[in-house]
Formats: sequence, C-alpha cells, structure tokens
Amino acid sequence: MRVLLVEDETAIANFIAEGLEEEGFAVDVAHNGKDGYRLAQENLGEYDLILLDWMLPGMSGIEICRAIRKENKSVPVIFLTAKDTVDDVVFGLETGANDYLRKPFAFEELLARMRVLLRNSSGDQHVFRYADIELDLEVHRVTKAGKPVELTQKEFALLEVLLRNKGKACRRTRIIESVWDINFEHDTSVIDVYINFLRKKLDSPGRPSFIQTLRGIGYRVNDDA
Repeated sequence: MRVLLVEDETAIANFIAEGLEEEGFAVDVAHNGKDGYRLAQENLGEYDLILLDWMLPGMSGIEICRAIRKENKSVPVIFLTAKDTVDDVVFGLETGANDYLRKPFAFEELLARMRVLLRNSSGDQHVFRYADIELDLEVHRVTKAGKPVELTQKEFALLEVLLRNKGKACRRTRIIESVWDINFEHDTSVIDVYINFLRKKLDSPGRPSFIQTLRGIGYRVNDDA
C-alpha cells in the first residue's frame, strides 16, 4: 500500500511516516502544499490513500483536495488538522475529503480509519489467496496450508503487491514504489533478495516457485491455482 502524507510539522510527519512504515506501508512525504500537490499530480494513480494537513505553506490542504477531486474522484483523502469546529468538519468533507481527524490524535485511531477507507475503496477485499497461501490484511497474517508463516513487514508488503496483482506483471519500479517509497536510493536488486526470502518461506518442496521471474521486467504470480 502506498500513501502520500502532506504535513508541514516535521515531528508529526516523521511520527506518522515511521508508524505507517512499521505497518508495511510505503510513505511519500511532502512538507508543504506545493510539493504535496506535485507528488499527487505525478503519482495520483499510484496512491492508495492521501493524508492531508489543512493548513500548509504554499498551498492549503483544501486547495489540494479540490484539485485532486477534479483529477481523481476515488483516492481516499483524510484531513489531519487542529481545526475542530463542526463547520470546519463539514467544510472539509464537502471539499471532498473522506474523513477528518483532529489533532492531536492516537496513531491507532488514524490506522483504523485508514484501514476502513482502504477496505471500502478496494471493494471490501482484505484476504488474498494463491493455492494454499493466504494473506489477511485485517489481522496482518499469512498462512500456508493453514499454518502461520512469519514474515517481516517488507516481505508481507511485497507479498501483498504480488497477490493483489495476481496474473499481472509487477514491474520492479512499481514494486519499489509500493513496498519502499520514491526516495529509495539503493539498487533495485534488493527486490531479488526479498523475493528469495518469500520463496524460501512459501514455496512448496519439489514444485516450481509460485513467483515467476520476468527477466528485464519484474515478477508475477500466475493465476493458475
């Protein structure tokens, strides 16, 4: 899952980004309105959700939300703001936000609201399966033949990307952006390392790997089970 966070208070932005990354999200962060809108324009089709501060330097969250809604009507948007009157809430929602969270807030509440919106936007699907492998987003669990498999956050996020796109080619750049973020500066060979981790933990002995390598492109889970 890839999230855009637009928040000008560095401490709050770091707190949210670190928490979401621990939960397996890839998070792009902008600290002013203009950079946030630029990222939204460049990657709008790639973001699963946008967290948007109301009062931002350069361009307000309200302006960004209005512009986003003109270009993409489906991406969920949550306002994060100190504004707390009923009129403010109504105005924010009428602008096009899906939800509104007053500062200060508990991270667990933010995470719960995000999961509700993500579940609704994805057609309520939170369980993904391939053969005897099952990934459940709500309880953050992976099983193989009914037995739990321990995965790291990055392994879990990578498996989610592959299973969400079962039968489709997952390009290396798309995987990096979805599992890591746009600021990832290392060689994309790190993907190969994590693919091998998944194969060791989830492949069935004596059978071909459930993850197919597409040379020069990326990887794919075949939709044949």
